[in-house]
Amino acid sequence: MRHKLLIFLFLCLLCCEFSEEDLQGPPDKAKSENKDDEKTEGDFVSSVEDDDDAPALKVVPAPDLTKERERRKGDTNANDEISDAVDLFMLDQAKVIQKMVQEIGLKNVVIEETDLETSEVDELPPPPEIKQKKMSPTEIEGRGIYEEAAALLNKTRPDKKRAYQLLLEASEKGDIEANALVAWARLFGYPLEQNLEAAKAIFVSLSDIGHADGHTGLAFLYASGLTVNVSQAKALVHYTFGALGGNTWAQMVLGYRYWSGITVAPSCEKALDFYRQVADKVSQGVSFGGGAAIQRIRLLDELENGYTSGILDNDLIEYYQLLAEKGDIQAQVGLGQLHYQGGRGVDLDYQKAMHYFTQAANAGNAIAMAYLGKIYLDGSDEVKADNDTAFKYFKKASDLNNPVGLSGLGLMYLYGRGVEKDYTKAYKYFLAAADQGWVDGQLQLGNMYFSGLGVRKDYKLANKYFSLASQSGHVLAYYNLGQMHAQGTGMLRSCPTAVELFKNVAERGRWGEILMQAHSDYNENRFNEAFVQYALLAELGYEVAQSNAAFLLDRSEVPMFSTQESLSRALLYWGRAAAQGYSAAQVKMGDYHYYGLGTPVDYETAASHYRLASEQQHNAQAMFNLGYMHEQGLGMAKDVHLAKRCYDLAAETSADAKVPVALALFKLNLMFSLNSLRESHLSSLFDFNEMFGSNWDLYLITTLTAILAAIVYFRRPQAPPQA
Repeated sequence: MRHKLLIFLFLCLLCCEFSEEDLQGPPDKAKSENKDDEKTEGDFVSSVEDDDDAPALKVVPAPDLTKERERRKGDTNANDEISDAVDLFMLDQAKVIQKMVQEIGLKNVVIEETDLETSEVDELPPPPEIKQKKMSPTEIEGRGIYEEAAALLNKTRPDKKRAYQLLLEASEKGDIEANALVAWARLFGYPLEQNLEAAKAIFVSLSDIGHADGHTGLAFLYASGLTVNVSQAKALVHYTFGALGGNTWAQMVLGYRYWSGITVAPSCEKALDFYRQVADKVSQGVSFGGGAAIQRIRLLDELENGYTSGILDNDLIEYYQLLAEKGDIQAQVGLGQLHYQGGRGVDLDYQKAMHYFTQAANAGNAIAMAYLGKIYLDGSDEVKADNDTAFKYFKKASDLNNPVGLSGLGLMYLYGRGVEKDYTKAYKYFLAAADQGWVDGQLQLGNMYFSGLGVRKDYKLANKYFSLASQSGHVLAYYNLGQMHAQGTGMLRSCPTAVELFKNVAERGRWGEILMQAHSDYNENRFNEAFVQYALLAELGYEVAQSNAAFLLDRSEVPMFSTQESLSRALLYWGRAAAQGYSAAQVKMGDYHYYGLGTPVDYETAASHYRLASEQQHNAQAMFNLGYMHEQGLGMAKDVHLAKRCYDLAAETSADAKVPVALALFKLNLMFSLNSLRESHLSSLFDFNEMFGSNWDLYLITTLTAILAAIVYFRRPQAPPQA
């Protein structure tokens, strides 16, 4: 008992020693009443500094533990002094914490979402009014000129030369939007003359006032090292400001960077947010006709395969025109489709498309009738929309069971264009078109099942029809599938799949036309201009642009860079293209490390790139290179059997590889036989170095050349004997 009393006294002394005068347990009632005049029971505490007139925060007071202590006092046993002392100590410490919360204002307060009386909270001052800067007469004139230029650029067949003359005038008068367009034109070298320094100056001035295009342009310059030193940190900051300002290109860049982990930590969700914003804008601009076609031409494929990726030359187009004028219906329909969609070297021209479609329709062609219906349903600045005429042509085509005409009628009934809305008829026409594999019918069936228009909602069927339409490359099918995967509608949510779908949609925006302009500049030997355009699209994540920019640098065709700098930059672009699945770029990465182009020689890294291209993309060149490295023991173990296996796989994969593989296998068998003989007792007979000296191979080549020359000489055509 005495020991318990001693422990109790010791704990009491500790409490007194470590507690301040104001923190010795709960205050008595008199003290709390005196403090009520200064602060209302500690329920409200102001912010750290009251100079800002910030409203007070409601604090939930700590529970009063004195009642708990009194209750426990009545229940304590006389022989349990130690437990009572410990409880007393803990209660005192709890009151210390409560006191600290009330007097110091710690951050772990809980704000109660209760309605506070207006007398207890000071009213916030109203936000300051943002006064619009009054435009001067010169700026008003510049704005008018800019709007005229914008109207010219938004036409189906824009007059860019005239539009940019107007933009230059508007820019000189201080119009900000005109300045932005002029800066991009100066950067690309189209339609204005390329001047990187002038573009940089405009971007700097625009970024100083917070313009999104200014930040995006500066970010591109810092990312690519044009006119400034490369700084990915500054590029990321400016891209972020540009994206926050609503610039579509900046949003695409950040989406691609977060998706690929370029200079930022990979984040699928952030990539999804940025790509979704761009995809929303692209989807809103898609017409019933689907928009102009964009050719994605790889310069490397063009060089190696010797074709122009579907670009039609003028002679072939003139030949088709001659056939069309002579009444060839297929030529008329083909030329009409070319002018309706553009691409393949043919400009978008609705007037010419109507001319050829009308000729074919008058001859009874159902496809031409259906496309005339699409032209009149969409309308443009060249052809006024006419629902009645569109319905007439769609009806004629559908009577001939043409899927384009059936789908067109379905669209008119679905949206009530010139007819009363009728979901039942729309569904019937879409189903008939989809059964024939027509992409628009599949897409609209997916929309009806997704939204429950005239049918029961069925996300599985919606997914089925959207997937079918996406196989034909319809941009809205990709967009709808992306929304379903992003939200987990009718399926398990998949962020990576949604990002890939939205990325595909984003890359089908109108800015994809820059790809075709860059290709045109390249064919005209305007290499600097072509490179800058490819470099910007490479930043946006276009794999074709990345491989084309690397191709130009690889061939040292960009005058603004030295050979060594070109190789270093090419390695970067090849790497980004390879990461997106382009097998030829993966092989190029292996070549650069094998030969030490722009990087030190590294056979192991080269072999790893060849292996990736071989296993993932089944590239015959990569398989052949792996076989050679196995044969020579470069970067991997020397193994003749594995070398032969790689050579055989290359021959099986590509018919073009059969001849080089046959030569490689002949050499491999020859060297294997020689090595076997050297290991036998006849090795002295085959020691060519000892018999003929170290230059025996030169003697052999000379002898074979002489034999070949003799054969050619004696087998030459003989002159006929003269009579």
